[in-house]
Amino acid sequence: MSQKNTNQEIPSSIIKTAQFLEKLSPKLATDFAIKLFTTPLKHKPPKREEPMEQNAKQIFVHIPKINKKIRVFEYGNGPRKALLVHGWSGRGTQLVSIAEALRKEGFAVISFDAPAHGKSEGKVSYMTMFIECILELEKVYGGFEVAVGHSLGGMSVMNSLKRGLTLQKAVIVGSGDVVHDIFEEFISRLGLKPTIIDRMKKKFEKRFSDKLTNYDVFEAAKNIDIPVFVIHDTQDQDVPVECAYHIYKHLKNGKLLITEGLGHRKILGDKTVVQEIVSFVV
Repeated sequence: MSQKNTNQEIPSSIIKTAQFLEKLSPKLATDFAIKLFTTPLKHKPPKREEPMEQNAKQIFVHIPKINKKIRVFEYGNGPRKALLVHGWSGRGTQLVSIAEALRKEGFAVISFDAPAHGKSEGKVSYMTMFIECILELEKVYGGFEVAVGHSLGGMSVMNSLKRGLTLQKAVIVGSGDVVHDIFEEFISRLGLKPTIIDRMKKKFEKRFSDKLTNYDVFEAAKNIDIPVFVIHDTQDQDVPVECAYHIYKHLKNGKLLITEGLGHRKILGDKTVVQEIVSFVV
């Protein structure tokens, strides 16, 4: 399960190919859609991420359950440990402003390039891979006090908590809530029929031997006891702000911050948001 960016236009040639394949064979169209859905785009990191890229200790960690090596960043050497998880088509340095703020507060910050992202191994990526990385890094580093996840990273943190991750607090920024909605939006953008959604879901469920509804974040929220800080922007064009309200509604111990005018990514570097996160976790 990946999470596409709704504000990035799909090239018309890709849309035409998908629709042509659908006329030939729904199976071909489904396979094509899955390949698009699970292949992240790689972007050149902006200058603001250079300090973390240059100063963090970088190692490769093998994740046994997916048999992939991922690049891990160790930033700071404080006694408290924080895990940062980027979103779809992101990278381990993307939450640099949050990493820097937590490092100054005495945290050892750990982040990583998810499979097929940054310098990690792989050509495709799924939410399940993000989750396996989180759970393995918990073992490698002896546990984390807090985790901060952005977008798909937030969904992965919540699902990791559901599957045994132990934290004192969690922060999710711009996170989706219902997996089906992500499939629906993606297929709509390709101009394909809704039947392709069902075909995709069946293929994923067969691959994971699990129901996709078991990864819905609002469902995970119901059984999470630790404090969870939900942050979202009203003008997020990738993930609707309604997702934040839905997740927050189901949390036992939630906090909600709704911002305006920051969108899906700018929110990660906003000084007020970063300070709110620090105040929450410290």
